[in-house]
Amino acid sequence: MKIIALNKSASFEYFIEDRFEAGIVLEGSEVKSIRKNQCNLNDSFCFVRKGEVILKNMHIAVYDKSGAFNTRDSRRDRKLLLHKSEIAKIVGKVNEKGYTLVPLKIYFSGSLVKAEVALCRGKHTYDKKQTLKEKDLAREKDRQMKEYI
Repeated sequence: MKIIALNKSASFEYFIEDRFEAGIVLEGSEVKSIRKNQCNLNDSFCFVRKGEVILKNMHIAVYDKSGAFNTRDSRRDRKLLLHKSEIAKIVGKVNEKGYTLVPLKIYFSGSLVKAEVALCRGKHTYDKKQTLKEKDLAREKDRQMKEYI
């Protein structure tokens, strides 16, 4: 499994509760751009429309050798491929207050491009401060262990 793009801010902004692996509907030139690590998950999100999960605002750079006819929008909506039972579970949770669907990472599974999406609950500011404190304590502990050894 080769990880292409990570959404680092998702774990800081949200409590991750449930993860799903989804395929992405892409064109050939987009896959070639992804193979060159030219994609980005910053500010991207997912939503459900007409029983389909859509990934919005993910940037995939236009492949430079694709020709004049394949100049599509780099931030177009992309359909995610999930089972009906998974979509039903997602719809049930997203309709509750406070839950959202966030993409976590894009990776290759064999020759297929997959996306890991998660059902998340938003953090409050005091939760974010607690996360930063724990991160600083872990970093300090690692420094102390390195000096000790």
